[in-house]
Parts: sequence; structure tokens; C-alpha cells
Amino acid sequence: MSKLITSLSVVAALVLSACSTTSPDVVQRGDAQRLSQVQDATVLNVRPVTVDGSQSGVGGVAGGVTGAIAGSTVGGRREGQVAGVLGAVAGAVIGNAIERSATREDALEIIVQLRNGERRSVIQAKGAETFNAGDPVILVTTGGKTRVTRAPAVAPAAAPGSNS
Repeated sequence: MSKLITSLSVVAALVLSACSTTSPDVVQRGDAQRLSQVQDATVLNVRPVTVDGSQSGVGGVAGGVTGAIAGSTVGGRREGQVAGVLGAVAGAVIGNAIERSATREDALEIIVQLRNGERRSVIQAKGAETFNAGDPVILVTTGGKTRVTRAPAVAPAAAPGSNS
């Protein structure tokens, strides 16, 4: 029985760790092959923040089931029923806490200034790119979600009539 409880806990942890991410390096399937709006901007400020974890209920359910099974094995029939209920409640609380912790992300708040002078703030998970004040960036907006990425180097356009 102990091995079963351990196995259920491991499965729950793996499921929770596979939850959604806000990483700018990961594109959601629904965003692939969609036209995105792109805006040029300049970074004004970057600061680290933490995106709080979510509680979808999966952790609570998994913890509750695990706690109920573990508690029901205690003592006789009556004691097992009471311990099963208490185990379910404790397991649900612990499962929610594990889910919230597992889905918490280190992120950045990036404040940018658009070419028209407007300022915007975007919070996104830390990705492979680093940003500093003064860096040229682009804001890519798809389906209402915006991410910040480094602006690509642009070669100067050839003058009209040149033989280049």
C-alpha cells in the first residue's frame, strides 16, 4: 500500500510539472501559423518578479485521494473511516500547496517604450534572452498575449536605382 501511495504522489507531481508555462521560448500549439502583430520598442527597465502558481484542483484531488487511501489503512473499520476522511482533507491541502509551488515561475517585468512614445509593461517567464535598458526589442502579440524578444538586425535598404 505504501508503494501505491508513493507512486500516486510521483504521478501527481509529474502531472503538475507538465502544466502550462509563460515562457517566451515556448509557443502554444494554437498560436502556430497565426498572424501576429509586431511593434518596435526600446527597453526602459527590467525587474525580476515571480508569477504565482495556479490551483486547478488537480493537486487537491490527487492529494485527497492519496490521503484517503493512506488514512483508510489505519486501525480498524471505524478508525480507518475517520482517518480516511482526515487523510483526504490533509492530502487535498498538501496537494494544492504542491501544485501551487510546482506551477510558480520566475519571470521578468519588462517596461518598454514604443516608437510613438507610449509605454507598455509585459510580464513573461525568463527565457533564453536577457534584456537591458536601451535594448531594441519587438513586442509580438498573438491572440491577445504579448511577448518581448530582441529586435532582429535589419540591413539598410538599398537606395532606389542602385545596382546592388
